[in-house]
Amino acid sequence: MRMRKKKWAEPYLEEHSDYALKDPAEYAGRWRELLQGGVLHAELGFGKGDYLLHMAKMYPEESWVGIERDVSAAAVAVRKAVEEGLETCSNTRMIVGNAEYMEDWFAEGEIDVIHLNFSDPWPKKYTHKRRLSSTRFLGMYRKLLSPQGKIIMKTDNKDLFEDSVKYFLDNDFRLLDISVDFRRNPHPEDAVTEYEQRFMDQGIPINRIIVEPR
Repeated sequence: MRMRKKKWAEPYLEEHSDYALKDPAEYAGRWRELLQGGVLHAELGFGKGDYLLHMAKMYPEESWVGIERDVSAAAVAVRKAVEEGLETCSNTRMIVGNAEYMEDWFAEGEIDVIHLNFSDPWPKKYTHKRRLSSTRFLGMYRKLLSPQGKIIMKTDNKDLFEDSVKYFLDNDFRLLDISVDFRRNPHPEDAVTEYEQRFMDQGIPINRIIVEPR
């Protein structure tokens, strides 16, 4: 569900444009230098920022970049980072924009892990090409991932998950791990956000898959 537009969002993002970057293309090939971390993660569709910020704190030695097209959601995420202290989030930056432009923002082979967390399922067939796991995007991810790079996808949507498995296999990605009920066992290495917890409380299983390009 799209967040109601917040009037304060755009001015707030402008005020914190050193964190929610206005021109991310200038950092292509230099993200690790900017974030002073090792493994470079990119979360596509970070929403209100819970996963991005939690994981960045859990793994401060790694670099985290979030991409979100919804201006209001991104502003909420940036406000959380500001309230928690941007100095504690120095290994993160946020990009407000559409992930389809990632090739302008990252160098070829620069990203180590792409995270697709509870992406919009675009349920109608004619909208499937907009899915972040669709063939349209997978070719771009292949270019941007490092030689050891991988994609980690989580979703509560069974149809999206099943279709995505097919997308990955059809586009010559190798399956590394798959679960149709990822949270049935504790996974302290992976942050649980408030959004994900709601599904868990309702007994809705979380599907997860990890793939890498062949």
